[in-house]
Amino acid sequence: MPPPETSSTSSIHLLLVDDHEIVRMGLRELFNRSEGIEVVGEAGSVAGAVAEATRLKPDVILMDVRLPDGSGVEACREILAACPETRVLFLTSYQDDEAILAAVFAGADGFLQKEIGGESLVRAVKEVVSGKSILDPAAIRVIIEQMRKLSAPDAAHDPLSPQEQRVLALVAQGKTNKEIAAILSLSDKTVKNYLSNTFQKLRVSRRSQAAVIFSRRSSR
Repeated sequence: MPPPETSSTSSIHLLLVDDHEIVRMGLRELFNRSEGIEVVGEAGSVAGAVAEATRLKPDVILMDVRLPDGSGVEACREILAACPETRVLFLTSYQDDEAILAAVFAGADGFLQKEIGGESLVRAVKEVVSGKSILDPAAIRVIIEQMRKLSAPDAAHDPLSPQEQRVLALVAQGKTNKEIAAILSLSDKTVKNYLSNTFQKLRVSRRSQAAVIFSRRSSR
């Protein structure tokens, strides 16, 4: 008879990356008290983050931007190249406009300030796994402003079809593919096709990047 399943089987595997040991201790304690999340490893540097992510292949990495041997953005880019299914959520005490924009375009799924409450942080980790992009209001404002300055004009992008625009609007609201399919009465495969076409037209590769572009357009 096979052994009974344990609750850890369906747990979200989380890797903590911060150069301050006491911060990692506090985060570990928070998540150890949270149902459905298991901290599987820790790292305090870019090199350590890449090595542990490659070894553990966690579902989510909660990462600081500033690390002693480089930027968490660099680690994010390298990790996602090796582990494309892993989600990266930045948690930082620095309001660095360039870092926020770089993180999004490196493929991060969220950017939060360390002032966030514990319950909200736990919820953010779970939402990232479900396919949602997590950006706090301050990060969204920074990204919209930076995109206005740095991105190519809309004319440089191929126009989106009405259905692609509807799908993109729902992505910006944090909806998963399954939720979008239900709302628009489409199959999951059709939603994936629309997203693939939309990402290609917008020249992005992640949901968070597409959501930022939609937010910028909508704010005009």
